[in-house]
Amino acid sequence: MEEKQLKDELDALKQEIHFHNYRYHVLDDPLVSDAEFDRMLKRLKEIESQHPEWITPDSPSQRAGAEPAERFKKTRHPRPILSLANAFSNQDLLDWFERIAKLDERVRGSAFVVEPKFDGLTVVLHYQNGMFIRGATRGDGEIGEDITSNIRTIRALPLRIPVKADGPRAPGTLVVRGEAFINLADFETLNQKLEEQGLKPYQNPRNTAAGSLRQLDPQLTASRPLTMLTYAIVASDGDVPRTQWELLAYLRELGFPVTRYATLCKDMQEVLQVCDAWQDQRNDMPYEIDGLVIKLNDLALQAALGFVGKDPRGAIALKFPAKEATTKVEDIKVNVGRTGVLTPYAVLDPVEIGGVTVKQATLHNFDYIRDKDIRIKDRVRVKRAGDVIPYVIGPIPELRNGTETAFVPPEHCPSCGAPTEHIEGEVPWYCVNAACPEQLIRNLEHFVSKGAMNIVGLGIRLVQELVQHGLVKDVADLYTLKESDLLELEGFAEKKTGNLLDAIRESKTQPLSRVITALGIRGVGEVAAIDLAARFHSLDALAQASYEELTALEGFGPNISQAILDWFANPRNQDLVRKLKEVGIDPLETEKDGGSQPLTGMTFVITGTLPHFSRDAASDFIRAHGGKVSSSVSSQTSYVVLGSEPGSKYEKAQQLGIPILSEEELKTLVAKE
Repeated sequence: MEEKQLKDELDALKQEIHFHNYRYHVLDDPLVSDAEFDRMLKRLKEIESQHPEWITPDSPSQRAGAEPAERFKKTRHPRPILSLANAFSNQDLLDWFERIAKLDERVRGSAFVVEPKFDGLTVVLHYQNGMFIRGATRGDGEIGEDITSNIRTIRALPLRIPVKADGPRAPGTLVVRGEAFINLADFETLNQKLEEQGLKPYQNPRNTAAGSLRQLDPQLTASRPLTMLTYAIVASDGDVPRTQWELLAYLRELGFPVTRYATLCKDMQEVLQVCDAWQDQRNDMPYEIDGLVIKLNDLALQAALGFVGKDPRGAIALKFPAKEATTKVEDIKVNVGRTGVLTPYAVLDPVEIGGVTVKQATLHNFDYIRDKDIRIKDRVRVKRAGDVIPYVIGPIPELRNGTETAFVPPEHCPSCGAPTEHIEGEVPWYCVNAACPEQLIRNLEHFVSKGAMNIVGLGIRLVQELVQHGLVKDVADLYTLKESDLLELEGFAEKKTGNLLDAIRESKTQPLSRVITALGIRGVGEVAAIDLAARFHSLDALAQASYEELTALEGFGPNISQAILDWFANPRNQDLVRKLKEVGIDPLETEKDGGSQPLTGMTFVITGTLPHFSRDAASDFIRAHGGKVSSSVSSQTSYVVLGSEPGSKYEKAQQLGIPILSEEELKTLVAKE
């Protein structure tokens, strides 16, 4: 690339980063994801490293943040409140370690502290003689905004330290750095209340927390479920701990909220192991984090290493693969579900989210597209949490250029061409053609799935082939497949054919609860199917169940009960049950004395990886002996079954005093009873 082009790119990047810095730090309304912003900043630094003579004082690489907003009084920090350099991989961490070790050999023998990187708003807390006197935002790192009245409304903030009479004596002057945010559960509750009031819900916890702390009316701030955590001492006129690990304990003893997820690591190898474990643990956190902060434990060594530009050398942020990104909607298409429901999805300009390249994202339903005003060719925010299917959060109207077009729900099914149906007052649109091939494919996919009949080797591609070749017209036809049928399909030899036919035959032994799940009755999942099997003991009895009998079951309301009645009243479904019986699928659930089941009345939560049971197998084992399995720990939990590398459920169980069982202790509990 010619130098002029490179210089033009640098100038354009400066302007763009300044704009997005302003949207994020001043307006609390970013237009791009953190990942996209990081990419722009990284590219700018690459160019500046090639041409250091081009670095100017106004470059985004030469300062920590944006200018403070004008609506609050400005306050100067006693020391700069700096950001950290970013790492994006273990190799980046090792490179950082080698760089600072070359500067000071003591680094090689140092311990480290790994802490969550909170996705909130940085706050600076001033105490005089143990009394909270001022709170400020980070601002540009040198000057922040005085938001004392608003911070004072956060209940996690100690107004006087130490909180406990026997706590350590506070220095005369103490300035502490922390992060204000909203817990995920509180954020969901807040949005539910807003929706009940007919108000627009907030998009994410980070922006909501930032906006709440920068309200002119402290009463409005007080109405938001803000909390905070602290992690550093900015300034003090007294003795403070000399290591980061001891500093966290000291802050906790004074009465400050401190994360319980920090880890002390003896060396860099252990740091890498802890960082790897966090890739899964991040999804179990009660609040949003966007990475980890790795700090030298020795604070004097941290200080001795100094800074590179605006970044302290003694700490670094490991950024997680982004859960959210911005990209363009190239098109909006429609899937047909197994019940005929039409579900729209966005075809995206490919973007990386959470380490995965995302090309499609769900749009939930047609009302969602209309209410969010999502258009084809829109720039949109896309989110992916854990292993959940990516979804479009909403458009960025400020970036529209006039080429965007509104989406109109289809009048005909995209699979079979039959007219679609939309009942006034209901959300879903339907294809009402019972012979729609896409519905059959989805029905088969659900029927053979792991939680239903668990037919190993029968994936979605083979299901599609079976339907396309006319070999299967309903799920019962799977059990009439012959070797000659499968050998005609591409890629099938005798061994593969034999394995699949064996798996189909073996599925006939599945218990009644699995068969009920496989039928695909709306609203009836694995747990509901277990309850139905325990109450009615056969398909015939379930088919004859009355509305009163169904609604009498715990957890079965009017909607799910009516869905069961409607399913068995449908002539096509009655014919399907008859065909399943003819091929040998008519399991009976043995009636048991509820009081004699060893785990009756007990509720279990499973966390971590068990040595011999899979999660599904452990759940089946518990239910088979009368117990219930829950996904969350509460005061109603009887036991938590603990495996290796448990998540936050283990810590919550400890807080609530819930008994802990290993896999072997669970088996012993059943044997004793």
